[in-house]
Amino acid sequence: MAVWEQVLMGMGAFLILFLFWPGVKQVMQRSKQVENPDWQSALLPIGVVVLFVVLLIMLAKS
Repeated sequence: MAVWEQVLMGMGAFLILFLFWPGVKQVMQRSKQVENPDWQSALLPIGVVVLFVVLLIMLAKS
């Protein structure tokens, strides 16, 4: 990948973070107010997605 493509992707990542930060901040504030946070139900799908991405990376390298 060329240097200009890497720079462009980095700028895009920062732009996405900048655009989504207010929503993430509000969600984090609301999650602190919840009586019984149910993180286990969120961790399972996140774990499955992470494993799937790792599998795709391994397949792409071979």
